[in-house]
Amino acid sequence: MDWNPRPLESGNVTVHRRGRGQPLVLLHCLGQSWRFWDVLEPLTDRYELIAYSLPGHADTPLPAGQYDQEATTRQLKELAEREGLTRFHLAGISMGGSLAQHFAGTHPDMVEKLILCDCTPRYNEESRANWPVRAKIAREQGVTALIPMLLGVFFTPGSVAGNGPNVRHVVETFEACSGEGYALACEWLAMVDAREQAKRIEAPTLIMLGSEEREAFKEAAAWMQANIPGSRGIVEVPAAGHASVRERPEFCVAQFRDFLG
Repeated sequence: MDWNPRPLESGNVTVHRRGRGQPLVLLHCLGQSWRFWDVLEPLTDRYELIAYSLPGHADTPLPAGQYDQEATTRQLKELAEREGLTRFHLAGISMGGSLAQHFAGTHPDMVEKLILCDCTPRYNEESRANWPVRAKIAREQGVTALIPMLLGVFFTPGSVAGNGPNVRHVVETFEACSGEGYALACEWLAMVDAREQAKRIEAPTLIMLGSEEREAFKEAAAWMQANIPGSRGIVEVPAAGHASVRERPEFCVAQFRDFLG
């Protein structure tokens, strides 16, 4: 894979804020948008939920080209400063969780508490080799071509069969996702390596993942538990796949509330 990352803009990114209380910044997963976190609405009684769409996703324009983990961390810092956020809780899932680790280890003074869902600081070699393949499909056929495979990863078979509102939301967001935006994010995922930053995280950290998550993510959770100094343990979300927060929102809301205090 050719790799030529460029800086990211922050002035063209819309930040969405709702609720009142302690700020909680939320970073979504590949192919989704800031609305992935709508299921955390019950938390707005105590926290201000702050979210934006990652580069080339939903209401955030396509970047000029490839971008790396330093660029996404710099963009998040610029957005936080623009929004007047000096210290906040931070949560990320999948791609957002990898970014959250890099950011929290780079700017430990800005993160009060950290929640990492269904993520890894670095993908294994098999996954790293597969990301450019997936990027090629997204560019040539669109993200829709990947949905059958993605559903089996994001949700358990029972949820897919039930086709409830959370499954439909994820599918509709995939259908609307830019193929190029998705592909560029795949290339980011192929190159991300936040292991050294993870070891520098100072914030108390909760690690969460679906009980039916793939083995590579279970191994990653164990690595994070062993290497993040402030890790408070691993919580398995029952009967959930990769999109654990969206599949079992009531359970996850309770875990967020209990951990954040």
